Parts: sequence; C-alpha cells; structure tokens
Amino acid sequence: MSTILVVDDEKNIVQLVRMYLTNEGYQVEAAYDGKEALEKARQMKPSLVILDLMMPQLDGLEVCKQLRREGDVPIIVLSARDDDVDRIVGLEVGADDYVCKPFNPRELVARVKAVLRRVRPTDQPPQPLVIGNLRIDPARREVSVDGKPVALRAKEFDLLHTFARHEGLVLDRERLLNLVWGFDYLGDSRTIDVHVTWLREKLAGSTCRIQTVWGIGYKLVNNETS
Repeated sequence: MSTILVVDDEKNIVQLVRMYLTNEGYQVEAAYDGKEALEKARQMKPSLVILDLMMPQLDGLEVCKQLRREGDVPIIVLSARDDDVDRIVGLEVGADDYVCKPFNPRELVARVKAVLRRVRPTDQPPQPLVIGNLRIDPARREVSVDGKPVALRAKEFDLLHTFARHEGLVLDRERLLNLVWGFDYLGDSRTIDVHVTWLREKLAGSTCRIQTVWGIGYKLVNNETS
C-alpha cells in the first residue's frame, strides 16, 4: 500500500484529500506545517508528498528543497498561487507536478496515480544508454559527460532519457508531456521549454545537443555523427 503524506495548514483541505485518497486504497498521513512535514517525511519515507506552499514554520518551497536534497520522493505542490512564475519556481526546486487551489479532488487523485506510475520500478532494470560522450544510467538515475557526473533534477533526467531513447527523432511538446509528465498532466506545455533550457546548460560539455525544430519540437543530436 502506498503511503501519501499530505502537508497543509488548512485542516479541511487535509481532510478532503485524505477522504479521496483513502477511498482509492492509499494510506494517508498528515502534517500541518513545514517543520512537521520534514520530520514525518524523514520518519515514514512516504511514497509521495502533497505539499502546500504557504505554511507556518517553513514554507513549502523550502520543504521541497530539503526533501529533494535528501532523496527522490515524488512531490505534488498544492497551492493557491497560480501564476506562471510560481509554477516554474515550484518545478525548479524539484516538484513533479503543480496543482492550483481551488482544485478538483478527483483530478488530484488522478495526478497522484500518474506520478506514482512514472516512478514505480520495473522488474528488469533498463540498460545504460551511451551517445557520444554522454552516458545515461536509468537504473541508477545517473548522467555523466566524459565520465564526469552531471546533477539533474528528477524531471530533467526523465526528459533527457526520453530524448536519448528517441535519438535523432523529432518529438513535439505534446508527445514529450505525455511521455515524461503523463497523459494526466494538465499543466502548460511551456514547462518543456524551461526544462530544455536547463538541460542545455548542464550538458554544455557534451557531444550531444538538444536541437530545436522550429514549429514542431525538439530532438537529441550527436555532433559526432551528425
């Protein structure tokens, strides 16, 4: 049974989310401020965290940063902040998804299921991919360029791995969203552009590059063979 940690200082929100998740068979634990959230996350090792941004003690962004430094637990941000800047910041600090208040609890449950599907391990560990001087190890979720490790956030890794599995093929934004974020993702497709920008910066020394195909999308190109 997957355990979900719901973090929100509004008890009615916690009760609502708990009811819907419990009905779907999840075990639900709650925390009502940022400090309690970190303590419970460290103790119980949840399968996923639903995290409000505006909380006492520590705000959600700081909690997200600390959780991401300590591990790869999936995080869905649940916030009343609905502008693009807050969405991008939430994704930048490591959130896997972003849901705005007021929200449809059924949609939230669908997003929880989608995120857990994406992170669930497979029976056979996938083999590393080597393209030029770029090496991607899906089982260890490690990336290196010329043997030097490259630190990537969770979604940056997933996006790069997707490009590598489709080397040379043009992938439009909608397909990338479906492959990386899942069919249940209802966010803005501009998140693809943001993540591509981050990847280009971090892979600056690689023989591989993410090429823009104007009006369509992107593809991964190996400069040694192109």
